[in-house]
Amino acid sequence: MEIINFAPSKKSFFYTQMIMVKDLFERIQNNKGPLGKWASQAEGYYVFPKLDGELGPRMQFHGKDILNWSLNDYLGLANHPEVRKADTEAAIAYGAAYPMGARMMSGHTTAHEQLENELAAFVMKESAYLLNFGYQGIMSTIDALVTKNDIIVYDVDAHACIIDGVRLHMGKRFTYKHNDLESMEKNLQRATKMATETGGGILFITEGVFGMRGQQGKLKEIVALKDKYNFRLLVDDAHGFGTLGKTGAGAGEEQGCQDGIDVYFSTFAKSMASIGAFIAADKDIIDYLKYNLRSQMFAKALPMIQTLGALKRLELLRNHPELKDKLWENVNALQNGLRSRGFNIGDTNTCVTPVYLEGSIPEAMVMVNDLRENYGIFLSIVVYPVIPKGIILLRMIPTASHTLADIDETLTAFEAIREKLVNGTYKAIAEKTTVDVS
Repeated sequence: MEIINFAPSKKSFFYTQMIMVKDLFERIQNNKGPLGKWASQAEGYYVFPKLDGELGPRMQFHGKDILNWSLNDYLGLANHPEVRKADTEAAIAYGAAYPMGARMMSGHTTAHEQLENELAAFVMKESAYLLNFGYQGIMSTIDALVTKNDIIVYDVDAHACIIDGVRLHMGKRFTYKHNDLESMEKNLQRATKMATETGGGILFITEGVFGMRGQQGKLKEIVALKDKYNFRLLVDDAHGFGTLGKTGAGAGEEQGCQDGIDVYFSTFAKSMASIGAFIAADKDIIDYLKYNLRSQMFAKALPMIQTLGALKRLELLRNHPELKDKLWENVNALQNGLRSRGFNIGDTNTCVTPVYLEGSIPEAMVMVNDLRENYGIFLSIVVYPVIPKGIILLRMIPTASHTLADIDETLTAFEAIREKLVNGTYKAIAEKTTVDVS
């Protein structure tokens, strides 16, 4: 008599399971994401554009001369003769490799210490620590400052690097409405209640300058909340450092509350026209972070080119206030010119200059094409999902290197493109040439 075994073999079981499991790449191949879905129409021109020539207000794009408003070189240090000389001399003396290894192991130098000491003094903190990159640095800082028992409270409009840092957090977090004091306090109350239950503390995170809309964070008001709630304050001041405050020490200095910022962060990628970043705080906090900041403990030290270059840039920032004065002359001329012509630039109170227009993504693409090809103006375009649907944000970054003539040329171009947007010219072109995948 034949006995039939109905039990599936181990081999057939796993084969069935393999068929049922989705290919990891299937989602990626079928859904490029909210920005990636525009790649076929936008890449190489609207995103990942190639600018040629020496960095500055006048560069080349697709073989044409353009007036560039998309560089974060606020103080015009990128091509300052003393900066170029310092960078060159550092490269000749040390090459691009020195020092090798992480600071903890073999990459520590006197120059790194000197830069940290000077940065700390400049932003009026006891101590500072260098970071290789701003993005990963602040992520790692957030990760190191909190445990699963701690609560994070942060602005809903926080930069992606802050959001990614918060995502590393294993405990609770709350977002408050952008720059909204009532919402801040409400969420601090929620955080306080929860922290009493978990036995943890509260980390409050905001920005000195919000890089899209140009508003300063409500630092003075947040610091005042310390009288009612027990929390520590971390501020990302990437756009404020070098541009705000009497000495250029940033948004905290501008608002007279630098002492109330517990951990101050900024990057070299804006006013310092380089790469790298730093955090500054009380010495005991920096000492802790030095031994717990994973992105720096296990990463190669900032190369000597950037370290010595940053020392020169900081020297110029400290000793040449005329650089910041020229920056603000240009900022005021551009922003006042836009306002007087009826453009909506929101409530910016920093160098960041947004222009808000109403229109679809295809219309925005046609408009930017017109700006670049026919008016020789290059700037950043921001659309959904960064900002609400139906809004086009044209973001300009004035620098000390721009001239008043550059500003007049830009204002004239803006009047022309607004007329085309309002009268439907861009919409008609978009319907014929651009596929709307929004």
